[in-house]
Amino acid sequence: MPALYLTEADVCLLADMRTALDAVRGAFTALGEGQAENMPRRRAATSTAMLHGMHAAAAYLGVVGAKVYATTKAAARFHVLLYDATTGELTAMIEADHLGRLRTGAASGVATELMARPDARSVGLFGTGRQAKTQLEAVCAVRRITKVEVFSRNAERCAQFAEEMSEQLRTEVIPALRPDMAVMEKDIVITATSAKSPLFDGRLIGEGTHLNVVGSNFLRKAEIDVEAVRRADIVVCDSIEACKLEAGDFVAAIEAGVTCYENMHDLAAVVTGQATGRATPEDVTLFKSVGLAIEDVALGHEVLRRAREAGVGREFAG
Repeated sequence: MPALYLTEADVCLLADMRTALDAVRGAFTALGEGQAENMPRRRAATSTAMLHGMHAAAAYLGVVGAKVYATTKAAARFHVLLYDATTGELTAMIEADHLGRLRTGAASGVATELMARPDARSVGLFGTGRQAKTQLEAVCAVRRITKVEVFSRNAERCAQFAEEMSEQLRTEVIPALRPDMAVMEKDIVITATSAKSPLFDGRLIGEGTHLNVVGSNFLRKAEIDVEAVRRADIVVCDSIEACKLEAGDFVAAIEAGVTCYENMHDLAAVVTGQATGRATPEDVTLFKSVGLAIEDVALGHEVLRRAREAGVGREFAG
């Protein structure tokens, strides 16, 4: 069977957040049950570009695959490659910018489903970019959110984001005038920014709050401070192995002796019941995501399945 090339427009047509949540939940279940394997990202750079590569094997889906993307000052271009696990044939090349935002949001959605209090209703959000949109969409898909306060240094962009997301999610989304307003008295706090240094004072986090920290996947960048990590009773990583290489949010806290990776859990262990995401309503819980190839492969596989059913995509010789 010829391979398919799927564009961003194809992905937008074929996948939504519910699709991503199901695919990503299945991926972490498979990881926890030993039916999938994930390899952390590696990077290679020139003076003008950086190539990022990560790959995964999904025995439960019968595929192996890779996420590869190039970044420059001008642009970033993302692709997912899928191969048949039996024949080794290339089955798809998928433009994966939107796919990546969906799967990153879905990972936080799965974590929120298992870690946030069941009665969580309020959200504080840092960031107004495309990742912030899918983060908020995923959280609203797994909890009945009634109010969101979003903070951005760009007030005009923040107001526009709030208006757009209020309409899309049919819930109240308003700009926060100060960073502390997006943290205080919030059931869930999301950080989805390009910040290099902490966005707020961790002492402001209230009892029972759940945090999704997703913006940084470089050791030199941190969206949260040492106090935020100290406050967390339970810390879950999308992958401890990957976070050791990329989670700048933990560097200062580990150096200060506040936490260590031995006290954290993989999300796969929480999904499969091998670890708990929340022990009491008062717990502060923290989910740190750096992004995994198995998420891309799982969602890419579902997009490819739907594309073949719908007759979408362009065939090419693999």
